[in-house]
Amino acid sequence: MTRLIFPVLLGLLGCGILIMLGTWQVQRLEWKTAILDDIAARIGAAPVAIPEDPDPEADRYLPVEATGEVTGAGLRVLVSVDGLGPGHRRILPFRTEDGRALLLDAGWAPLEGAALPAGEIAVTGNLHWPQEVDGWTPDPDGDLWFARDVPAMADVLGAEPVLIIARQMSDAGGLRPQPVGIEGISNNHLNYAITWFSLAVVWAAMSVYLALRTVRKEASP
Repeated sequence: MTRLIFPVLLGLLGCGILIMLGTWQVQRLEWKTAILDDIAARIGAAPVAIPEDPDPEADRYLPVEATGEVTGAGLRVLVSVDGLGPGHRRILPFRTEDGRALLLDAGWAPLEGAALPAGEIAVTGNLHWPQEVDGWTPDPDGDLWFARDVPAMADVLGAEPVLIIARQMSDAGGLRPQPVGIEGISNNHLNYAITWFSLAVVWAAMSVYLALRTVRKEASP
């Protein structure tokens, strides 16, 4: 029976580690769910005036409202939106009624283009500083961009590095606002937990099989 010591210890150790990893992912799931609930509540809160000096961390997702006008054609960001297909997010220069030059993500337009908001408009949306640029992002080609880079776009358009992602506009022209939501924030911890617990079950079954084979070998003449 001494031969059983190794498969038993191997089974217990492996199952213990895998169950521990699965439990850790369950804890991470609870942590991430609480964060997403907080973000969702923040996104849907009552809008306020745009802060004088917004902070990219403290004011991320802050609901705001402003009145002003679009002062140019701005920039196009190549995207594909579920239910709408390929198109461009239009990042427009937006001058508020108190003279601030900001950026306005006014929403999706088809590749062939669409009418832009005209005249004075009222905008309700959320402040955001998307982190979409990585080492694989191509450089901009004129006014065509491949990710939203708030500081770089603000520099090109001569605006503050403050982006309002529109939820509602009194005149959206031919654009489709794409408001901020939690849908794009990954939360895969449940899948990870299921994977680890499933591996624990497989490991346990393999350990039992190994132990049975060891018993049979010892019992055979």
